[in-house]
Amino acid sequence: MALIASLASGVLGTVSAVPKVDAVKVDKLGRRLYLMSGGDIVRSFPVALGGNPVGHKRQEGDRRTPEGRYLLDVRKADSAYYRALHISYPDARDVADARRRGVSPGGAVMIHGQRNGFGWLAPLVQRFDWTDGCVALSNEDMEVVWALVEPGTPVVLLP
Repeated sequence: MALIASLASGVLGTVSAVPKVDAVKVDKLGRRLYLMSGGDIVRSFPVALGGNPVGHKRQEGDRRTPEGRYLLDVRKADSAYYRALHISYPDARDVADARRRGVSPGGAVMIHGQRNGFGWLAPLVQRFDWTDGCVALSNEDMEVVWALVEPGTPVVLLP
């Protein structure tokens, strides 16, 4: 029991020592998510992306991760994946572009952990781009992001 308490306080102590996160940056090419405070990187995590990651998401089913500036607008604790922060894709520009092309822009793009019940597979699956367009982390990394990122936080997804 003392070991569990010690581990828990170590994780919480690490999280509480981080300055307030005021932005999130995702570098698609580098496969990294950065938590930012005042322009400085305060934490960094490896990520997996959509299965077809090159380029901006343009329509439902293209398996691309969006590029651009959005908000992390909703926390979703009851997701099919370990915790999720919804990315405000599609924005008005994405919707207009999809409408011009006669397709659905898609949606439900999130930053999330592993599929519920399969967190133990993260060391393997995080080596591949496996999502339908989301940004995936290990459950442990998602726990830190969940603790530090509030709804309304801007997120920029870079090519």
